[in-house]
Amino acid sequence: MTNFTLKSTVQLRGSGIELPLLGLGVYRNDDCKPACLAALKHGYKHIDSARMYRNEAEVGDALRESGVPREQVFITSKVNNPEHGYQKTKAAIESSLRNFNFEYIDLMLMHSAMSDKERRLESWRALVEAKAAGTVRAIGVSNYGVKHIEEIREAGYEMPDVNQVELHPLCQQKHIVDYCIANGIVVEDYCPLIRAQWNIPALLKVTEKLGKTPAQVLVRWSLQRGFVPLPKSSDPDRVVTNAALYDFEISAEDMKLIDALDRGKDGAISWNPVDVD
Repeated sequence: MTNFTLKSTVQLRGSGIELPLLGLGVYRNDDCKPACLAALKHGYKHIDSARMYRNEAEVGDALRESGVPREQVFITSKVNNPEHGYQKTKAAIESSLRNFNFEYIDLMLMHSAMSDKERRLESWRALVEAKAAGTVRAIGVSNYGVKHIEEIREAGYEMPDVNQVELHPLCQQKHIVDYCIANGIVVEDYCPLIRAQWNIPALLKVTEKLGKTPAQVLVRWSLQRGFVPLPKSSDPDRVVTNAALYDFEISAEDMKLIDALDRGKDGAISWNPVDVD
């Protein structure tokens, strides 16, 4: 019996809507419909896409085919870096709505800060206006460092609901996480499964003790840390297995073992452009 109670959603402070804590990532999955259908059949209520992934249409088709009502599933997309700027971001949002064939997108993120301050803020203004118009329910950022979010505050705009960053035991982004927590920004983590680089003695010790897969332990670690993990798999069976997280708990002692794996920036295994100018 587990004593650690996990919520299923977190409320986004800026919009008041509920974000499901476990999401399916569909990065680099051109044929993501089978994974999406498996996820929706087995209780996932959150799918994380992006314009750069070029699979928004497949996500929308999967949701309609699943029979799950649109309002019960939280769908995210992201404005691609070359689309920064007010007019380009407005056009990107309209394009995404057409791709999904939705009337609204639950969460729209800036995919990274990889342009310049002026264009980032122009894009943010476009996102704020889209939220006010109801075509986007919540807005946020991805791969943003503290200085990039501070630009938004200093410009007098509403703050992001979410910051999605590479985050896992090897790369815990502590400075960014502390800032986000202090400012009521939900932290979503991509690459929570460390791209299956699991030959880590401390991790394997915990998985053996619990009788769980490394993927399950890594996602459970993220949930117990208060993050929103977005595990990706193109295999429908693994999509289901990765969500079997609620019949066990990682003890405080074992959480410390996993926490101690942090290598800072050296632990990054992906893009992680949080320090760009």
